[in-house]
Amino acid sequence: MIRLSLVALALASGISLSGTSSASADPGICSPIGGVAIPNFFAEGEGNPIIISATLIGSVQNAAGKITGQRETPTGLEMDMEHYFGRADGGAFQTKDLGILTAVPGKPGRFMIEITYDIQEGTGRGTMKGANGSFNSYGLVDLRDGNNLEGLVRYSGEVCQ
Repeated sequence: MIRLSLVALALASGISLSGTSSASADPGICSPIGGVAIPNFFAEGEGNPIIISATLIGSVQNAAGKITGQRETPTGLEMDMEHYFGRADGGAFQTKDLGILTAVPGKPGRFMIEITYDIQEGTGRGTMKGANGSFNSYGLVDLRDGNNLEGLVRYSGEVCQ
């Protein structure tokens, strides 16, 4: 149940970006990012991943992703993730990420979530070609009901090209 919920939450994470351009060896021109995601969750059955797609408010319009590893910690959970972000102008890039979920004391099934997104070299396409850098998100999530996951996540940082 928690794994299903966490997969859904992690994959729903999204961002908003503005485009710039340069080579990946040089950070180039950097632009601030920030936004919120509106996720949809699609269970594929026991033992299969949860498919997540998200509409984003901001300069990135969609996101998808998956959890590649998960570990319990003394304070909650830790997840290895990948995300794929796309823009209406055709720009896109991929990230490999670390998600930290910290249980909220006295509130079973509720977590503070923090994700660090690292843009993978060579994954930028279209208007995001050459994208590099990292950014973060944080928020609160309610994972008590695997069929009704709720949360609010805010993204911020910058993307360089």
